Amino acid sequence: MVTGANYLLETKKNKILVDCGMKQGDDDAKNSNFERFPYDISEISAIFVTHAHVDHIGMIPKLVKSGFRGRIISTPPTKDFAGPLLTDSEKLLRDEANKKGRTPPYSTGDIAQALGFWETVHYHETIQVSDFTAEFFDAGHILGSSFISIKAEDKTIVFSGDLGNENTPFIKPLEKIEYADYVLIESTYGGKLHENVRTRKDIIEDLIEDTTKKGGTLLIPAFALERTQEMLFELNELVENRRVRNVPIFVDSPLAITLTEIYRSYSGDSRYFSGAAISTGASGDGIFDFSGLKFTYSEKESKKIRETPNPKIIIAGSGMSHGGRIIFHEREYLSDPKNTILFVGFQSKGSVGRLIRDGAKTVNIFGDDVPVRSRVVAIDGYSAHADQKKLLEWITPMRFSLKKTFVVQGEEESASALAEKIRDLLAVSAEIPIDGETAVL
Repeated sequence: MVTGANYLLETKKNKILVDCGMKQGDDDAKNSNFERFPYDISEISAIFVTHAHVDHIGMIPKLVKSGFRGRIISTPPTKDFAGPLLTDSEKLLRDEANKKGRTPPYSTGDIAQALGFWETVHYHETIQVSDFTAEFFDAGHILGSSFISIKAEDKTIVFSGDLGNENTPFIKPLEKIEYADYVLIESTYGGKLHENVRTRKDIIEDLIEDTTKKGGTLLIPAFALERTQEMLFELNELVENRRVRNVPIFVDSPLAITLTEIYRSYSGDSRYFSGAAISTGASGDGIFDFSGLKFTYSEKESKKIRETPNPKIIIAGSGMSHGGRIIFHEREYLSDPKNTILFVGFQSKGSVGRLIRDGAKTVNIFGDDVPVRSRVVAIDGYSAHADQKKLLEWITPMRFSLKKTFVVQGEEESASALAEKIRDLLAVSAEIPIDGETAVL
C-alpha cells in the first residue's frame, strides 16, 4: 500500500495512532476512504502526525467525526498546513461522495474540531502520552516533516513517515539516529536511484530552453505542498541568473499560493530552513519571488492563461492529476507536440499522471479522449522522497540495535527491492506487512 498511512500502536495500557491518511489512486483506494475504521476509536488516546501530506493526515477529521477526542501532535508547520490541505481534501471527497450518492467522510466542522485538538512540538522535544514517550526528528521531506521515535515497554519503535531526498533547496536535511529496536521504513522509491539532484536544475533549464524555442508551453503538475515551492525557488535562481528566458510563469493553484505564504512565515526560522535559504531571504531577495511570476487565484484568471501567447510555463495542481486546475491545462496542451509536460513527483497507480508518464497515447479527461502528443519528461531528482541509496543510508546507523524492519508505503516491486537490500547488506530482518496485518513486538 502506497497511500493512506495509518498505524496503530498498542501497549497493555494504551493505544495511539501514527498518521491517519487518505488513500489515493484507483477507485478501490478511493472507496476505502468511505469505510469504517478497523479499530475502536474510543480507545485511541493520541495521534502522532509525521507530516501534512493528505495521505498521512487526510482521514483525521473523519476520525474526529467518528468520535475521537484525544490529542493530535505534530510540528508547528504541519499543523499550519493541515487547515488548508484538509479543507481542500474535504471538497474533493465531497465531490466524490456526490458522484456516488454517498455521505462525505467529514465536513469543514470536523476539520475545525480536529484543529482544536491539535498541539505542536518542535524537533528534539519529548512528549509523553500515557506510557508512550515520543520524539520528533527532521525527516527532510517537506517543511515540518518528521520521523518519530516512540518508546514504550522498554522498546523503541521508529516510524519513518516519508524521508526526504538529498540536497533539498531550502529546508534542512534528513537527520539520522543510531538506535531503534524496530523501524517502519517507507519504500516509495525503494527500488530506484534518483538522478543526481545537483543536475536537476540543469535539466529544467534545458527543458525551458527547448520548449520556449519551439514556442510551446511547459506544463508542470506539482503538489501544492513543497514541490511547488521547490520549483519556485529554483526557477527564481534560473531567472535571476539569466540562465533562462524571461517568460510568463503561472502558479495556477490557490492552495499552493496559500501554502507558499506559510512557507514565507517560516523562512527565517533556523529550526526548519537552511542557512543558505535564510541568507538569501535576509539579503532582500525573496526566495519565492522573481520577474515574470504570476499567481492566479480565481477561475477567471486561470481560464485567461490560455490567452497568454506562448512560450509560457504553468505550474498547477494536483501533482498526480487527480483533479484541480492541471487537468484543464492537460486537456488544452497535451495534444500539441510543441509543448512539454514535466513530472516532478511520484505518480500513483491509477492516476492520470501515471498513465501519461508511462506512455499512454490517450488519456480520458472529463469524458474526452485526449491524445498525448506533447513531450513527456519525468525528473525523479525533484522527488521529495529518498531513493534506495538514501533510505539505506538512513537506516544503516541503527543496524546494530535493530531486531526487525517493516517495509511500508511502497508498491510491491519497490518494497521488495528495499527489503532485499536491508536483509543482504545490513543482515537485518525485513518484512513487508499487508494492509490490516498485526505484529507483536
